[in-house]
Amino acid sequence: MSSNTPPRPVRDLRFFLTVPHACSYLPGKEATTLFLDPQESPVPGVYDSLALLGFRRSGRHLYRPHCEGCNACRSVRIPIEQFAANRTQRKIWHRNADISVRVAPARYSAQHYTLYADYIRQRHADGDMYPPSREQYRTFLTLEEPYAHLMEMYLGNELVGVAAFDQLEHGLSAIYTFFAVSDTLDKRSLGTFAILQLIELSREKALPHLYLGYWIEECRKMRYKQAFAPLEMLDGRHWRQLIR
Repeated sequence: MSSNTPPRPVRDLRFFLTVPHACSYLPGKEATTLFLDPQESPVPGVYDSLALLGFRRSGRHLYRPHCEGCNACRSVRIPIEQFAANRTQRKIWHRNADISVRVAPARYSAQHYTLYADYIRQRHADGDMYPPSREQYRTFLTLEEPYAHLMEMYLGNELVGVAAFDQLEHGLSAIYTFFAVSDTLDKRSLGTFAILQLIELSREKALPHLYLGYWIEECRKMRYKQAFAPLEMLDGRHWRQLIR
């Protein structure tokens, strides 16, 4: 289905459930994923509607957790007009004033892949994306759709980070960020800087939200999302402010 084809109503779409598998975030837990029929391309309209219901994109697939007896994964987003950077975030913003940012289509780049592979090896060797491969990277982060983008971060002429994101009707959706890992660059908090840049881009485009994907209270790796207050959390079909 091309981007110009009118999307089918969401109620007419088909969805599938995966078989239970080991949860990537909570040890000892099993997870089940609900995903849109792979024959349906994640076209605008369908994607916009499903994002409001907590669906995320990975490559050409739209999915969300659907685990029996567990609702630990919560979809969260930043309401742009209400967000004000805290003291730490302001320091990170100024610390990275020498970094330039460019937005490009979500196409394959050998330079991007090299940075991604090194990031996975150094930061996520214990995760399900290890070991990295070019095919895995292409399938996950490249997509020839007008809404899919990559934000490149440069320190001088050196590529130090890439943030994949989508532009929806009601906000930007942060897909995945990877960056150079070193003692010097770690002090820059490039992951936080990337989110701050996406917040500014949302403001420039007059988009009301930045979607951060799923938040799990018990997951240490996801705690950074709580710093972007006020967060809104999807509670059933309604978005409500997350009270901590």
